[in-house]
Amino acid sequence: MNHKPARNYYRVMLGRQSAHAAECRAGGFIGADFDIDQDLSGQLPDAMRQFNAKFIPVLMARFPHKSKISAGLACGALWTVSKGIRPGDVVLCPDGTGVYHVGLVEGEYRYAPGQVLPHRRSVNWLPVTIARTAMSEALRNSTGSIGTVSTISDYHQEIDQFLAALPGQASPGIVATDPVVEDPVAFAMEKHLEDFLVQNWAQTELAQQFKIYEEDGELVGQQYHTDAGPIDILAVSRDGKRLLVVELKRGRASDVVVGQILRYMGYVKEQIAEPHQAVEGAIIALDDDQKLRWALAAVPAISFYRYQLSFKLQRTA
Repeated sequence: MNHKPARNYYRVMLGRQSAHAAECRAGGFIGADFDIDQDLSGQLPDAMRQFNAKFIPVLMARFPHKSKISAGLACGALWTVSKGIRPGDVVLCPDGTGVYHVGLVEGEYRYAPGQVLPHRRSVNWLPVTIARTAMSEALRNSTGSIGTVSTISDYHQEIDQFLAALPGQASPGIVATDPVVEDPVAFAMEKHLEDFLVQNWAQTELAQQFKIYEEDGELVGQQYHTDAGPIDILAVSRDGKRLLVVELKRGRASDVVVGQILRYMGYVKEQIAEPHQAVEGAIIALDDDQKLRWALAAVPAISFYRYQLSFKLQRTA
């Protein structure tokens, strides 16, 4: 039987390069800014897309140089910190030294005008820290994602084992995770594929037409956070007229992935694409099957690419 965690787990950056981490711990809160200088009480709907629809134009009016993509990313992160994270959820916050501080979110949204990270949530910081070097490679990769906030609930078992060191805490039972997630090794493999693709994007066929979306030199198009789920890679054509949603799958991809990438494409088209921009998709996997080929035959806006792995032993002595 498969079980999902009763609470969610997030990695939250407290300012650029964790600049406000110490102040947040001392004050018992997490927070965000994003230059929306107003109290959001009563303006935080249950769905991120509704919040984005209202506040993306606010950010773009204030900062005309911002694209709709970067404004959407900022609004999505602000909504997640202010509303998406629920009381009882666990947050891991780096302090800039390779150490993550762990807290339990206790309160609903509150506004602290004129202070750093004014959009806040009260947090009970636990007497436990997690060294980045002590994490599994899969968890290190996930907590290292670009952006203010990322969901790390898929690693709840490992995080709960760290929390079991707290006084009075029983060691958590190991239960099966989300049925889509098979094991941490598989996650690491998928993350390796993502990192390798990003680092070697210029050598791929996709790079002839698309570039991974950047904002101020930062690849915000990697693990682009949406309420439809995290998009592995969001790219834009060199003429700016097309957006590309890239979904990476280790091993063989099934036709299930078509529905997943269509969901992401629909979100991008509705929420962040400009009126003149078309939205396309690309699935990258080790292999496909006949069901996937049939599904893709009906959706010409989605392309399929295979990746190849090479393993070689070389004797040196």
